[in-house]
Amino acid sequence: MFASPAFAATGAGAAPSGAAGFFLQVFPLLIIFVIFYFLLIRPQQRRMKQHQAMIGAVKKNDTVVTGGGLVGKVIRVDETEVEVELAPNIRVKALKGTLSEVRPHGVKPAND
Repeated sequence: MFASPAFAATGAGAAPSGAAGFFLQVFPLLIIFVIFYFLLIRPQQRRMKQHQAMIGAVKKNDTVVTGGGLVGKVIRVDETEVEVELAPNIRVKALKGTLSEVRPHGVKPAND
């Protein structure tokens, strides 16, 4: 009574089909991926490369900050580990991967 019959739209109002329809559906996803790449993925890769270069350049007498927040002077460097002096005669071994920062030579550790 109150409802009128609905008819399928044909002609000018119809959605494109075939390759054009597929492209119109995939295009927004491609745009989102490109935005994510330039805003998230690429800067993170750059930071990771800088961090790896910083860890690879660690040498004796550098001041380092570990992931746990300990600050000390590097006494010895191995392939995967560094020996860090936190205070006079207090030395710990830390994995190179856990170093979060390498400070310039002029900055003194917190214990000096």
